[in-house]
Amino acid sequence: MSSPRTQPSSEPFISPQRHSIVDSGPTEVGELPHLTGAFNVVICGETGSGKSSLVNLIAKTNMAVTSCDAMGCTTTTSEYEVLILNGTLKVKFFDTVGLDEGPKGTVPDKDARKILEKLLRTLTEQGGIHLVMYCVRGEREIRTLRRNYELIRSQVKGKVPIVLVVTCLEFRQPEMEDWWRINERTISKLGMTFAGHACITTATMADPMFVQRRTQSYDAVCKLIEQCHPSNNHTGPSLLFRKTASNKHPNVAIFGQAMAGKSSVVNLIAGKKVAETSIDLNRCTLKWKEYPVEFDGGSYNIFDTVGLEESHLEIPQYLDAVENAYKLIQKLERQGGIDLLMFCMRAGRLTATLQSNYRLFHEFLCEKKVPIVMVITYLENEVGEMDKWWERNQDAFHHQEFHVDGHACITAIQGNCPERYEESRTTIRKFVKEFTADGQSRAWEGGDNLFVSLMQKLRGLVWGKSRSEKDDIAPRLIERCGLTPDVAKQLAHRIKDVRAT
Repeated sequence: MSSPRTQPSSEPFISPQRHSIVDSGPTEVGELPHLTGAFNVVICGETGSGKSSLVNLIAKTNMAVTSCDAMGCTTTTSEYEVLILNGTLKVKFFDTVGLDEGPKGTVPDKDARKILEKLLRTLTEQGGIHLVMYCVRGEREIRTLRRNYELIRSQVKGKVPIVLVVTCLEFRQPEMEDWWRINERTISKLGMTFAGHACITTATMADPMFVQRRTQSYDAVCKLIEQCHPSNNHTGPSLLFRKTASNKHPNVAIFGQAMAGKSSVVNLIAGKKVAETSIDLNRCTLKWKEYPVEFDGGSYNIFDTVGLEESHLEIPQYLDAVENAYKLIQKLERQGGIDLLMFCMRAGRLTATLQSNYRLFHEFLCEKKVPIVMVITYLENEVGEMDKWWERNQDAFHHQEFHVDGHACITAIQGNCPERYEESRTTIRKFVKEFTADGQSRAWEGGDNLFVSLMQKLRGLVWGKSRSEKDDIAPRLIERCGLTPDVAKQLAHRIKDVRAT
């Protein structure tokens, strides 16, 4: 809820705590944002969603102009520096123009989207954006949130965490957090993935209940910022994936089901045959392999992984493949991390195995923090443009909860379609360059994620921790990856043995 239009003042809203606040003033359209050593947070969302009020909530001061009028009051990107966490963290907020205003609004939606796109793109290219806060009003229809979410995600390309801040929940009963519990499943089904959320109010009413809720809101947003700060995304040096000066070549890991054409994709990217391929049913990749590749002036490390089988049909091979992938993860831990995941699949049905493999790599090994691109192969015979396949099937991907940062419909077989083969090379190389661009922060530098938590529990088994900790691992693998209890138990023991050596 926004307060009536005001001018900046120094009166605190609710707390006597002192905060160092610097208002940098508005940034005109077309200007480059002024970057500092602060933790840079972009606040964006629909007009009237309370973006400026959120700044005032964190600053505990009316430093941003707000309004409850019919027309938007933020006409340019404004920068505000605020000290939080008892003055230990300096945060620079970029308060952006509201989206979805009509053609005769203060800033029409078409113009507002261009401004936001330029801001996000500029900050991302400069490596100067650390967090995006997507503000939405609590009473909005959930499906309407997706359009703006897709705009934000298309610009940051999975390299910057996006968190959801739900506003105007001052009257929510019994508590504000209920909004998330009710809507979380729908958000996931619509393909929206967030690194965190806060259900809040920015209302300034004097009633004790609203004062308490405002205090809770302040704490929730500060906690969200603290959790996303790099200094808190670790559990110890041995588990970190850190970018080092000696590792200048981005790492791209290709994974997927057996016979999906992963090795052929490596050759497609390289522009020559560097990986062995096979057209029969025999495996051509028996362990992960690394291929240094250069193109368009850039150098990359491409990792071809063992194809994953049906876990319930080929249990030994499946366990071998996952164990091999885990050893690759350990290697990349020492080399600086993963910049991009490419999930290869043959054009066809979305099977349970595909979903299981996707979740194993994307959720468990990288906890959704690494950009992931879906690569659909064997489309040399597609009628019309190859991308038509995705247009027909993208709703099925969303329904099956495949959430990716991009897709490439290609052929990795030169054969009788040289034009399509070259088109596929251009497409796939474009993704490699975009998601591993120089100056970007490494997408995943390790952290306190689900997989690390799993590994900590497994390591605890080596040190003789309780049976209850062991029993806690299997349900996660069963529920999220669709593994049978027997396979989940065997997989846990496999990885435990790797860590013990």
